[in-house]
Amino acid sequence: MPSHVFADRPAPQPPERGTVDALITRTRRLRGDVDAVRRDAATDEDDPQGRWQRALCDLAVHHLDDLGAHLGQLKEGLPQEPLDAFEDELAEYEADSARSTGSLLSRVGSAEWNLLTDEVSWSDELYQILGRSPQSGPMSLDELPSIVFAEDQGLLTALVTDCLVDGRPIDGEFRMVRPDGRVRTVHMMGEPVLDSDGSTAAMWAVLRDVSDLRRSQRAVRETRDSLQRLQHFAQTEHRLAVELQEAVLPPWRGSLQFPLDGDGPTALDVAAHYLPSANSALIGGDWYDALQLPCGESLLSVGDLTGHGVTATSAMAMLLGALRGMAVAGIRPGPLMAHLNQLLETSVQPALGSAVCCRYDPASRTLSWAQAGHPAPLLFRNGTGHALTPPSGVLLGATSGAEYEQAEVQLLPGDLLILHTDGLTRRNAAEEGDTNRLLALAPRFAEARDAQECVRTVVETFGEDGREHDACVMVARIGV
Repeated sequence: MPSHVFADRPAPQPPERGTVDALITRTRRLRGDVDAVRRDAATDEDDPQGRWQRALCDLAVHHLDDLGAHLGQLKEGLPQEPLDAFEDELAEYEADSARSTGSLLSRVGSAEWNLLTDEVSWSDELYQILGRSPQSGPMSLDELPSIVFAEDQGLLTALVTDCLVDGRPIDGEFRMVRPDGRVRTVHMMGEPVLDSDGSTAAMWAVLRDVSDLRRSQRAVRETRDSLQRLQHFAQTEHRLAVELQEAVLPPWRGSLQFPLDGDGPTALDVAAHYLPSANSALIGGDWYDALQLPCGESLLSVGDLTGHGVTATSAMAMLLGALRGMAVAGIRPGPLMAHLNQLLETSVQPALGSAVCCRYDPASRTLSWAQAGHPAPLLFRNGTGHALTPPSGVLLGATSGAEYEQAEVQLLPGDLLILHTDGLTRRNAAEEGDTNRLLALAPRFAEARDAQECVRTVVETFGEDGREHDACVMVARIGV
């Protein structure tokens, strides 16, 4: 079907001057706002989200630059009138924009091929886009495919043929190679010009250099895909960390009473709880454990490893498994800590950790314990509490050949022990751990019926929102 475009078609009426000026002003302000956001965007090359945000800003700036260029062309066609102060400011803005974007108007050129006279007319901007010297003259429609990528030549030929034969408009994009070897992506839009008989007399086209625009769009896609891959990886890692943590931490819920066989009075009533951080994605290496040993004694331990995710939870699983094995083998808390230090120091993924390990002998009501850079257990008796004097011991994995002292405490029926990681008593890394809030709960602990009720009291007090780190708390009440 022939195109509706004829050689004698009337020229469109130009837009009103005030309308164009208003649009240019709004475009100018919007571009300034987007440019400010782009400058503030993160520039860390290792941050995929920051790269994606900056790529989107670059793409938005390119679109606004193009819009400003087109509006500027509209303004050039308006009648010349004396410039007022506003127009002076507008002209200065356009000059600044042209300098900062590499001559905006030079990215849009035009051409016309007269089929009756074989005359070809190119605008100066088109010569500049294609890197062709004006002295070389414009290229005919037959010559044009020679500078187009081989993969794109068929599309160009088909579009030109459809335009000349069937009167269809041209709307396509091609990669063109300049004489200097640089590749430019050019978007071409055109229509046939028909004579009064409806025959094609000429073809005109507007060619726009969209290389930078396509580069920005490609950067947006690539950074978005990279960000999505990282998010998927983070979600997978988080799921694995949660599953590993749930598999390693003791499966019991509520109170655990030793001896487990229920033969005789309860020697030890134990309850524990894990408090996640406010950022649920950060699964740390905090653990707690209570274990009845073959000799009739009980093992109580809590600890914390640096880091988050699968790395931290896998290291925690390794350390907790070793601790249980050595405790069952009869190794006392002091030497046990030394072995854990050596294990952590020589592991494939070195890390630092803190821990407290206790063995309770129900026959003598004696608590033997050692610690590695960890908060000391709190002992509550007769409605008051205090921290036990810690034996010396450095962080696990901090130094080779470290020795860990062992201390002993005589306990009484009704005594209450609280073991916890330092994340319980501080909300963020900047705060110092403060056990005074825990010690202030002594009257409530004295009234509690069992260890589980004491744990609920601790969670009510310290389970507030905004915690940066996860934490563990264990309560053990000495039986009669």
